[in-house]
Parts: sequence; structure tokens; C-alpha cells
Amino acid sequence: MRIGIIGAGALGGTFAALLVRAGHDIEVAARGAGLAAIRESGIRMSGGYGDVHATVAASETLSIRPDLVLVCTKAQDAEAAITANALRIDGVPVVVVQNGLDGVATATRLLPQSSCMGMLSIIAANYTEPGVVRVTTPATSYLGRGDGPADAECVRVAGVLSGAVPVVAIDGFRGAQWTKLIVNMLNAVPAIVGESVQDVVDDPRLRRVVAASMREAVRVGIARGIRFGSLQGLGDRRLRLFARLPLAIGQVLPWSMRIRMGGVPNLGSTQQSLRRGQPTEIDFLNGAVVREASAAGLDAPVSRALTALVHEVERRGEPLTPDRVLADVPV
Repeated sequence: MRIGIIGAGALGGTFAALLVRAGHDIEVAARGAGLAAIRESGIRMSGGYGDVHATVAASETLSIRPDLVLVCTKAQDAEAAITANALRIDGVPVVVVQNGLDGVATATRLLPQSSCMGMLSIIAANYTEPGVVRVTTPATSYLGRGDGPADAECVRVAGVLSGAVPVVAIDGFRGAQWTKLIVNMLNAVPAIVGESVQDVVDDPRLRRVVAASMREAVRVGIARGIRFGSLQGLGDRRLRLFARLPLAIGQVLPWSMRIRMGGVPNLGSTQQSLRRGQPTEIDFLNGAVVREASAAGLDAPVSRALTALVHEVERRGEPLTPDRVLADVPV
């Protein structure tokens, strides 16, 4: 197939390389140093899926109407990126590969003729050099939309993509989005202190903060009537139990996720953005928890404090100390 990929960072670059290896015709839309590097040297991927050096067409916006589009930008860049490509892609099936809760709705609003789906990727990949991606944790990705069963088109698109990388069409996609949001609570603290996810979870003091943010997010989801989808060994029953546990016991959840990551340092997507001097998507992660809590008539003080600290690191251009996290986050 001719597949257009909008955004060629960690996930966009990974999917582009793997889809080229599977024989698809790929064009990527990228910007700045990333676009220049891909034009000059292609996309170089290493790590969990093996080594791939993929030569792809690249431009600021897609130049040819594709058969399928993957939107792999950061959540805060999605609206502008989709709008810039809308004349070319409206009417083409679109898969939004993105953190947060709003990506599919944004694409549907901007592309009224397209059939829009979401994909939750648990792949961990580091993108600290333009055009170069290292996959630290390979994993299955999950595709779907809405609250009901996976429809025929989701099953078809998942089948196409799974020829390159494991993708499964799932029922109850919105609940799975919430489960992924819980997983993404691993992002904020490593970004604030400038350490890997593994190092943060290994620190008992910081692990407690991570567990508190995860528990708060689960409690907000419950208040919003969410039935959490099954993802990475997490599901509705386990997360509801976790929400009732004291933090001393609940810390086993981030610890079990840290073990699954292995030994290659995982920076998390938020910290990678900071290291590149780019805005983060924290407003669509912990910030989403704050907004959803407000909609339920609740407060989310842990996520609110973590969101503010990440924005402070964005402004300062350097990490804060663990003591600052412990002082500012009410745990």
C-alpha cells in the first residue's frame, strides 16, 4: 500500500522503517532537522525490531494522496499537522497513533470524509537524534474506536499493519485509551528530574509519587464511568483494585511495569521532547487527568502539580531536583 505518515519522531520513524521493510510505499511528513536528516540519510532504526535503514520520500506535507494515513505527531501538534495535510488526505482512512484521549475526535472533526481510528502503541523508542530511532521495548499495538466491538475496517487496517509490526483490533477502544493514559503516568516524574523511567521507579520516594499519579488517574476514570480496557497486563478489575490500595502497596504497579521495560534506559516521550528543546504533551497526559477530574466535580492535585513542574522544566531548560518534586507534589 501507499501509506502516508505524518510525524516522523520516535513512533512515526519506527512505523515508517518497519512498513518499508514489509514492502509498503511510504511517504513521511516531517519538519526541521528531522525532515533534513530523512531526506539526506533516510530513517535508521535499531533495537528491539532489528536494524533497518529505510529510504522514504519526505516533505513538509504529504505530496501524493495515500491509501492509508498514520498520524504520529505529538498530541499538541496534531491539529496543525492534520490541517496542513487535510486537502490531500480527507477521505482516506486515518489512524491516529497518539497519547491522550482526544486524537480520534480531533481527526474526525478536521477530516469529515475520512474514517478515523485510533491506535495505542506501547512500543518504547528513543528519538534523540534526527532520523535515528532506537526501539528499547517492542510491543503489540492496539487499534480501534469508540466503546463498541472492533468493526470490519479496524480489523482490516490492523491486518495490513500487522504484516510489519504486531497490531490487534480491539473492542472498547475508549476504555483502552484510559488504560494507556494510566501507563503514561510514568512520563512526568522522569521528565522533571531528568532520569530514566527505570531510575525513577527504583527510587522509593519517587516511585511513591508515580504510584500516586497513577492511582489518582484511575480514580478519575472511575468517576467518569470508564470501564478500563485490557492493555499490558492491566485491565478493569486490576485497576479498580489498585485504586483502593494504600500507596505503600500500590507501588507494586509501577514496579511491575519497570521490570517489563528491561535494562535499556527508557527516557519516556515527555523527557525526549525536553531534551530536544521542544514543547511536551504533558497537557494531554496529566493535564487530561486534571480536566477529566474537573468534569467529574473532583480535584486532581497530584497531576496538577506534576503538570506545573513539567512546564517549569520547559521554561528553565534544565531538570529539577527530586526534593523539589517531593516538596511540590501532595502525596
